[in-house]
Amino acid sequence: MNKLMSRLAGLVAVALAAPAFAALDIGEKAPDFTAPAALAGKTYKFSLAENLAKGPVVLYFYPASFSVGCSAEAHEFAESIAKFQELGATVIGVSTDDIDTQVKFSQQVCQGKFPVASDSAKTVVKSYDAAMMVLPDYANRISYVIAPDSSIVYNYQSLNPSKHVANTLAALRDWEKTNKKKQ
Repeated sequence: MNKLMSRLAGLVAVALAAPAFAALDIGEKAPDFTAPAALAGKTYKFSLAENLAKGPVVLYFYPASFSVGCSAEAHEFAESIAKFQELGATVIGVSTDDIDTQVKFSQQVCQGKFPVASDSAKTVVKSYDAAMMVLPDYANRISYVIAPDSSIVYNYQSLNPSKHVANTLAALRDWEKTNKKKQ
């Protein structure tokens, strides 16, 4: 019996450690949304459609404001925001934290350089299949690059926050090169 329990525990650990893939794949249409957001401590309504009218959008989901990994990721996005802007992209972070938490996070960690949205009802998280499997009240760490026509051009999922900024910048550069060739 101990061997069986040990083996089951091992299988559960492997299943939990295995990467889960984002449901929205490249080429799929990104669900439109409007959500309460904060930028530099001020609240407003973020509209995906309005921002896509200006250019591509990097939409990244993260589990919890002020946690170590999420703070590191937001800081890296803030430090790289000029690179995203050079590519004409808007960056928006989304978590299930309430708007009061996002107001503070936008000022302190995001340095007022990009908005973070509150999805406490989890409607955006669900529409992008970004809920954690094990802890569904939290968003998983997933980054999407969305083209102005609402198509997903890139997705990356990893709880490790270290590659989301570099990967989305590379995807934006690739998308830009492809679009310049088409024109």
